[in-house]
Amino acid sequence: MKPIVKKLGIIGICLFLFSTAVLAETKYINDTMKITLRTGPANDRKIIALLSIGQKVEVLKPGEEWTQVRSDDGKEGWVVSRFLTNKMPSSIELDVLKNKHQALLARDALLLEENKTLKGENNAFSNDLADTKKKLQALNTSYESLKTASTEFLDLQSKYKKMSAKLAEQTQKADKYEEDLTKLLWNKNIKWFLSGAGVLILGFIIGFSAKRHRRRSSLL
Repeated sequence: MKPIVKKLGIIGICLFLFSTAVLAETKYINDTMKITLRTGPANDRKIIALLSIGQKVEVLKPGEEWTQVRSDDGKEGWVVSRFLTNKMPSSIELDVLKNKHQALLARDALLLEENKTLKGENNAFSNDLADTKKKLQALNTSYESLKTASTEFLDLQSKYKKMSAKLAEQTQKADKYEEDLTKLLWNKNIKWFLSGAGVLILGFIIGFSAKRHRRRSSLL
């Protein structure tokens, strides 16, 4: 019997804790006034603390007249249920909205500053891009000029090689002509020399014959 009672007790405790956890919710002190946090659900119970308007509390055990709550600083006690509300008080909501508004203003200011910085960087980038385009255009112009000059140089080089080959050929022919002319002149000189020598010898023979004939005639 005792084990069963013990089990039922444990189950009851678990159900109580589970129900308490399920029922736990957040509520706010309404705009009425400051209210008392008491040690029990009655006006004659000892006051633990005064809860301010808009203060957030955690509901531990709800009730029609009294509700057990826990404050932000960890104090637990009972408050009159009609002073609790699920809606955030307008004063607190206004403060939250003000904080959000201030955060948005700060964010807008930061975005404006970042936008200004980005505009400056974009202008600098645009200037760099324009300068790069000018340099690229000048480089393309130089490249085209160099390309044209290179083509002309290659044409001149080809013509030079052809003219050099032609000049070498003509020089070779001139050397051959000069050699042939030298041989011709040499042969001609030899012929003249031989002709002159023949004439000289013929004259000598004729002269010798005539002299001999005169010598014979004188003897007769």
